Amino acid sequence: MTENTKPTEPDQENGSENKETVQGILDFGSALTRTPHGAVYCLTIIGQIEGHMTASSNTKTTKYEHVLPLLAKLEESEEVDGVLFLLNTVGGDVEAGLAIAELIAGMTKPTVSIVLGGSHSIGVPLAVAARRSFAVPSAAMTIHPVRMSGTVIAAPQTYSYFQRLQERIVAFVSGHSHISGEDFQALMLKKDDMAADVGSVIYGEEAVQLGLIDQVGGLSDGLQCLYRQIGERKGKPAAQ
Repeated sequence: MTENTKPTEPDQENGSENKETVQGILDFGSALTRTPHGAVYCLTIIGQIEGHMTASSNTKTTKYEHVLPLLAKLEESEEVDGVLFLLNTVGGDVEAGLAIAELIAGMTKPTVSIVLGGSHSIGVPLAVAARRSFAVPSAAMTIHPVRMSGTVIAAPQTYSYFQRLQERIVAFVSGHSHISGEDFQALMLKKDDMAADVGSVIYGEEAVQLGLIDQVGGLSDGLQCLYRQIGERKGKPAAQ
């Protein structure tokens, strides 16, 4: 069984702020940091993207019912200047993942995503949703056709639904990156890259070469990019 995290004890001068930061990390994997360039909110998208069905208790999850209102709050918050997304996800619920990706893409605040470890399946739209995307050299991204678990009715409507859902994913990825829809779909249907499946596994530098990710880089690169966006939004010189 899991227990709710206990409230942290406040420190002396910045007690309430430290308490809020530590509690945010414990509960949501998030933290707000105030820097000379502006206030940066860091949000992690990890494990399985949990949708309408609850995942098992021993599975690391990102719950869309938590992330969606949080993103709306960040967009409206005057205390937040930019959002940094750290991704290490195996994918999960397609519609939940697309919902999160659409909200990220619709934000006017400066946003940067960094793929760490992996951003597989529906994690690909999440990786490209930010204004600028990064991937470390060792990051992996698995691209494959849409799957569905549970009872599947062998009817034309089912195949039509699969096709239309896949088209939504292709359109989103191609619309928020530099890869064409045709090339992305070709990666989805590639036959010689996965042992027991159809699709592709690509890594950091390859993802940049294909136009899927904007740049190879890590934390410092992502932060510098975010600082530049914040400076441009505030009308200040870009951070060096």
